[in-house]
Amino acid sequence: MNPVLWQPSAERRKNANIARFIESVRNEYRAEVDDYPALYRWSVDNPEAFWGLLWDFAKIKAARKGNAVLADRHKMPGARWFPEARLNYAENLLQSRDERRPAIRFRSENGDTCRLSGGELYRRVSQTAQALKNDGVGPGDRVAGVLPNIPEAMIAMLATASLGAVWSSCSPDFGVPGIVDRFGQIGPKVLFVADGYFFNGKVFDRTDQLEPLRQTLPTVRKIVLVPYLKNALIHPTQAIRWQDYLAAFPEDRPIDFEPRAFADPLFILYSSGTTGPPKCIVHGVGGTLIQHLKEHILHTDLHPGDRLFYYTTCGWMMWNWLASGLASGAELVLYDGAPLYPRPDVLFDLIDDDGLDIFGVSAKYLDAIKKAHASPKQTHSLGSLRTILSTGSPLAPEAFDYVYRSIKSDVCLSSISGGSDIISCFVLGCPILPVRRGEIQCRGLGMDVDVFDEEGHPLRGEKGELVCKSPFPSMPAGFWNDPDQRLYRAAYFEKYPGVWCHGDYVVLTESGGMIIYGRSDAVLNPGGIRIGTAEIYREVEEIDEVLESLAVGHDIGGDCRIVLFVILRPGLELSEDLQAKIRQRIKLNASPRHVPAEIRQVTDIPRTKSGKIAELAVRDALRGQPVKNRHALANPEALEQYRRLSGGHGLKDLKTG
Repeated sequence: MNPVLWQPSAERRKNANIARFIESVRNEYRAEVDDYPALYRWSVDNPEAFWGLLWDFAKIKAARKGNAVLADRHKMPGARWFPEARLNYAENLLQSRDERRPAIRFRSENGDTCRLSGGELYRRVSQTAQALKNDGVGPGDRVAGVLPNIPEAMIAMLATASLGAVWSSCSPDFGVPGIVDRFGQIGPKVLFVADGYFFNGKVFDRTDQLEPLRQTLPTVRKIVLVPYLKNALIHPTQAIRWQDYLAAFPEDRPIDFEPRAFADPLFILYSSGTTGPPKCIVHGVGGTLIQHLKEHILHTDLHPGDRLFYYTTCGWMMWNWLASGLASGAELVLYDGAPLYPRPDVLFDLIDDDGLDIFGVSAKYLDAIKKAHASPKQTHSLGSLRTILSTGSPLAPEAFDYVYRSIKSDVCLSSISGGSDIISCFVLGCPILPVRRGEIQCRGLGMDVDVFDEEGHPLRGEKGELVCKSPFPSMPAGFWNDPDQRLYRAAYFEKYPGVWCHGDYVVLTESGGMIIYGRSDAVLNPGGIRIGTAEIYREVEEIDEVLESLAVGHDIGGDCRIVLFVILRPGLELSEDLQAKIRQRIKLNASPRHVPAEIRQVTDIPRTKSGKIAELAVRDALRGQPVKNRHALANPEALEQYRRLSGGHGLKDLKTG
């Protein structure tokens, strides 16, 4: 069993929201639930009781809840949650009209700041909703945004949701083809576009996208330009400026929230799109809300007035997850810009300046500041900080050590994992459980998560496929333009019929936690031994000379050999000695099977817009095969050096097999 790095104090356990919820379970159902494992098992065995009680505990506001919690329980997919309910997502997020404290705090890389009270946010949403309704937006219509993580993005989303319409967004670093690949499938009526963004000390003007977007998105009736760069000289003929769009509508008009069915669409998110056009994943009003409330209130221990931060873009599901924090009465802290500019620990300024309680970042960010030898505990007070959240990729055991050694010793480090597929988490943190080195703390309440072998048999203490055996509310309503659900079923239910297969390669530990070893479709198989790429990255990136790495499998003669690519510190070359050092560490700390057959130095690693390493794209490039959707990559130009290797300039027998 992995060592415990942190234990919640008795006071913290006593005051946690989940402790009150356990009392509610005991009082309402006379259930013998005294700790998290017992609560988890009860929540999975009694889904109607659990989700029905959670609705009341979280104080969901609805026109009607109805008596039924779950219909067609044994259909997977096909179960129907709260089939009689009528509610509005935005109404639940806009309950606070407090003029005295912010609902949103914003800071830009260039130094701009903004604060919106609950009352101010409500009034701006009201104006925007009136403008959208004036343009014919109503229930079921789509509204899209190409926006940085700025208050206007939250306002436009909430206004859309208040009308019962469907919101979809991506970040402004997407090129026109990437935007059209997504929004062209869903047919938005109105498009919000920023004039540009700031990143890494540079200004990126995006007004050149307006005319191509107008021409290639024929369903768009109006483009609204958000002047983030504050360029007063811009008066585009293709768009109306944000201020002008709202000017005709009063601030003081109450919002007429449109009640929607629990499963009606709210958000459209997208698959990574690296193996073809991105799939449009539709998420429902009620499933998104109740799942996020569960994760915020019970798993993150979010209280009214807490300040919640997650470093994210509008193209990642963590932005939607962050937005839902308003429903718990939290203050959202938004940041737009590069996370390591002008210095590696700049995001920690937010903790001290804004009194953050919850600080969310990616695992890669924690690894980057560790590599930069930053020590925030010596440069910042961090007095308000209770919880650090990490997602995006597996968090290495050494990163756990770094957090407790160099950031803060008394903090709940919650690694979390799920995805756009479920707009939430399968495994995540818990404020009343210990944090064990290298482990995600627990499976999510109400999520019947298990680990299967290839034949569909449960595994304990062995690596296998992460699955979910029973329905849960935030399952997608389906994919857009997939009326018979053929693509939806193929994506998640083909491998194990009637069971959700998530595509992660994991182990369920003795303590009830989970370790993730990477995507199962990127698992390497040398000598018939399945190896998760995260197992290799964990060792390689502990070597001081290596900044980042990527591993792919190359099949030769019926076997798989591992090819490892490394980015080194500036000025370093991949010498024979360094290769030997890398191989020796992998051999000693992983196994001889993990040792790469070849190691190559590269200058860049392709990744998706949400920052995930695109291993399959590199594998295809090395094989000389087309990468089906380069627009899904943040840096598609990085593939060229891998393509050159496939042309006979390095890797041995690369096209063999």
